[in-house]
Amino acid sequence: MRRTGALMVVVLLWLTWSIGGALMAPGTDTTTARLAEWARFNGMGWAVDELEQVQYQLDPPKVGGSLAGGIPELSTPRSSPTIVRTSPSHKTAALAVLAPIPPQTRPALPEEGVWQTLVSLHGQPAIRAAFLRPDAQHTSYLVGVAWLNQKLVKMVLHPGYSVPGGSGWSQPFYVPTSRRDSLLATFNSGFTMQDNNGGYWQDGQTASPLRQGAASMVLYKDGHVNVTKWNATSPGPDVAAVRQNLGMLVENGKISPDVHSTTTRTWGKTVGNATYVWRSALGVRKDGSLVFVVGASMSVPTLANIVHDAGAVNAMELDINKAWTNFMTYTHPSAGVAVPHMLTKDAHPNPYRYLQSSSRDFVAVHAR
Repeated sequence: MRRTGALMVVVLLWLTWSIGGALMAPGTDTTTARLAEWARFNGMGWAVDELEQVQYQLDPPKVGGSLAGGIPELSTPRSSPTIVRTSPSHKTAALAVLAPIPPQTRPALPEEGVWQTLVSLHGQPAIRAAFLRPDAQHTSYLVGVAWLNQKLVKMVLHPGYSVPGGSGWSQPFYVPTSRRDSLLATFNSGFTMQDNNGGYWQDGQTASPLRQGAASMVLYKDGHVNVTKWNATSPGPDVAAVRQNLGMLVENGKISPDVHSTTTRTWGKTVGNATYVWRSALGVRKDGSLVFVVGASMSVPTLANIVHDAGAVNAMELDINKAWTNFMTYTHPSAGVAVPHMLTKDAHPNPYRYLQSSSRDFVAVHAR
């Protein structure tokens, strides 16, 4: 009995220390998200999956209904930061006029799928946004799509202190004050390393080995990003980071037939491909610009349809669930100060999450 009692004390002390550390860690993650992540990192992901399935069955997305407030109309486009290096090529940075994203349900709402300028640089659109409903069933939900002009913006991958974790990274776990004057936007990255069926490599350091055939967000040292299926043996000298996640949603202009796969290895074992939840995706268009999709009540096929219709010739899913999917832009009331604004008003994460240590990796978008 004494041995059993001592063992129970040890277990309780470990649980107190371990869970307490997760709850007291820096960042803006909610208590629920912290506990779920703690469970996954400690071999109890199956329990989290079961709880999420039960929660989904008890409270599934609403079918039908109207979108409250209609399609958002953006006010005057946000200007560029007050302290920005002027790109010598900005006079030729304009791209072709963007065609509206075809509505996923009819009849369309006024301005549904129409691009609006969200952030401008040098008098030209650097980030645009379009809004639409996800499909003909979930008509009371909103999906936001951001378009990024890579001739005017550049991207940096920041690791998270838990995902990928570790130390010695070339970038901090947050956007430092010294870089906030040029900060235009941030967006979430992918699954945890144990769930993404892929790897993470940055500036010569590997958190998880890169996998052949994995959907990959490749960030280059000049700041531009490509989305592609990984077929290289190792990153080239011009590559700054590679962040892999699952398989391709869209490849060479065509939606992958894998979007209908029900295997847990393909789209994650949390809720599967056919469950309608918060999801995000990143795609690259033929002209080199990027499109980022985020919103509620999307399945994998829904997500693929929208990012494809937004013009992506190659695209990958990033993360799922309302705690992790997000896209923020920033205004700059004074030097060194960045004020975040969520792309959609129903987004859940704390908008300040990337201005302090983040538990998960993310991408920061800066002015060139």
